[in-house]
Amino acid sequence: MQQEKKNHAELLDCNTLEYEYVPLDLGDYRFVVMNTNKVRKLADSKYNERRGQCEETLKILQNNGVKLDALCQLTPADWEKYSSLVTDPILNKRARHCIAENQRVIDAASTLKAGNLEELGRLLNASHKSLKEDYEVTGIELDTLAETSQQQEGCLGARMTGAGFGGCAIALVHKDKIDSFISKVQTAYEKAIGYKAGFFVCETGDGVARI
Repeated sequence: MQQEKKNHAELLDCNTLEYEYVPLDLGDYRFVVMNTNKVRKLADSKYNERRGQCEETLKILQNNGVKLDALCQLTPADWEKYSSLVTDPILNKRARHCIAENQRVIDAASTLKAGNLEELGRLLNASHKSLKEDYEVTGIELDTLAETSQQQEGCLGARMTGAGFGGCAIALVHKDKIDSFISKVQTAYEKAIGYKAGFFVCETGDGVARI
């Protein structure tokens, strides 16, 4: 994305496409991208299924007099008030994840502005747990990477990224622990899954540019 800025994250409202830059000062920590190397076959269909479930939940709320255009307009406190209107347990879980995840993103932006990386790590862990239990888009490969990462010394937090069912996860790791982190997570992953994951230590940049 050409509008990206080095040492910043982009907080994007996907409804309006409005965005703001948030300072991303990781200090002695780095993001490590971990590729499951799994061939994804169901991601697109399951993604569409999850989207359909959220749209169905939105219609239920609207038909019951709740005035909103998107689930992300609800706060977790709002959801506590309205969740009983959604009696299907699967739809209820899907909405709970989306609403809580939206709040976690907002909280993460505030956390970055405050320079509180420990809290950012907690939000990453909570996000993965919700993606696993409520949105159900992880799978053994992503769970192995994220949950093993969360147990390692020097790792503040980890979560899956993207559509799920394979693809990548990220971990926030102290720069002095990266080598041992990769070695231990790789060993656990290969033992559980039967093949190796890919690991990439990342830095921020100014977006797409000619090298």
